[in-house]
Amino acid sequence: MTVRSAVRAGTGLPPIVIRQLGMVEYEPTWRAMQEFTAKRNAHTPDEFWVLQHPPVYTLGVAGRAEHLPRADNGIPVIRIDRGGQITYHGPGQVVIYLLLDMRRLGLSVRPLVRRMEQAVIDLLDGYGVAAQGRIDAPGVYVNVAKIAALGLRIRSGCCYHGLAFNVDMDLAPFHAINPCGYPGLEVTQMRDLGITDPPELVGARLTQHLLQALR
Repeated sequence: MTVRSAVRAGTGLPPIVIRQLGMVEYEPTWRAMQEFTAKRNAHTPDEFWVLQHPPVYTLGVAGRAEHLPRADNGIPVIRIDRGGQITYHGPGQVVIYLLLDMRRLGLSVRPLVRRMEQAVIDLLDGYGVAAQGRIDAPGVYVNVAKIAALGLRIRSGCCYHGLAFNVDMDLAPFHAINPCGYPGLEVTQMRDLGITDPPELVGARLTQHLLQALR
């Protein structure tokens, strides 16, 4: 694990701690986010956890059975406490969890989601790819295909979970579900757009865009 701090100059806010966790199992990471959020106080620095997960489906609090895998493909399904429906995580997807004191930042959920989306849009713009968000379905899309999924949990004015950005992964597990609860939703990734930067580099660049979005 690599840990560094990003100073937020001129804001009066404590630095954001950035943890590069590598490849980590989903459930213990989720439980660690819960524990961190439950124990934090008004002086606890915010954190970004940048990582990848082995193959796993996660089902949000609104998850419905009809969106689950249509056949057993050996990938576990974990019901969790973020908003939204079902999504897939796997190697080659950059996941950044945002553990933020939203009250201290003066942010509510919708503005935070818009900033997260904009960070992804700005990242893709740097590669010459036009992307956009959708009011009806949080996330980031290239044309009609989803390239980044977002989901948060808010507890006592603080959030955890975050975003998942498809870089260079096997997209087949998405075809077994209704991604984010939308039957037939197309999913894409950077590799299919002709971008060959590795997930580690993309994760570092996306982290910088998120830091900029939260200033």
